[in-house]
Amino acid sequence: DVVNLERASEIGGRNSGHFVQGHVDGIGNIIDRWADDDSLFFKVQVDSDLLRYIVPKGFIALDGTSLTVCEVDTEEKWFTFMLVGYTQSKIIIPKKEIGGKINIEVDVLGKYSESAFQTLLPRIEQLEQKVKDLEQQLADKE
Repeated sequence: DVVNLERASEIGGRNSGHFVQGHVDGIGNIIDRWADDDSLFFKVQVDSDLLRYIVPKGFIALDGTSLTVCEVDTEEKWFTFMLVGYTQSKIIIPKKEIGGKINIEVDVLGKYSESAFQTLLPRIEQLEQKVKDLEQQLADKE
C-alpha cells in the first residue's frame, strides 16, 4: 500500500504545526465525503474513547498526515476534516472512498492534559471535602 512519509522536525527548530508522533491510536471509518469548490471534505466515524480527544479546530493526524478538525458530533460519534487542493495532491487520503478505513493519531497534548488532570483530581476532591467539612463546622457553631 502507498503510505505518507514526512521528515521529522529538528529539535530546537521552529515548529509551526502539530505534534505528530507516528502512533496509531485507533481506526476510523469514512462515512461521507464531498467536494466544495477545490476543497475535499471527509466525515469519519470513531469510537468514543478516541472522540473525547478530538475537538473542532484541533489537531489530528490521519494516515500520518497532520490536519485540522472542522466539526465534531459527540452524539453520532463523527468528525469532519477538509483538504485544500494543494494538500490533496501531496497525500493519499483523497484516494479513500466512503466505507474506507483511516488511521488516527489523536492530539498528544490532549492525552497529557487528561493524564495531568486525573493525577490532580483526587487531591481536588479531598480539598473540596475539607472545605465542605469546615463550612459545616462553622454552621454548627452559629
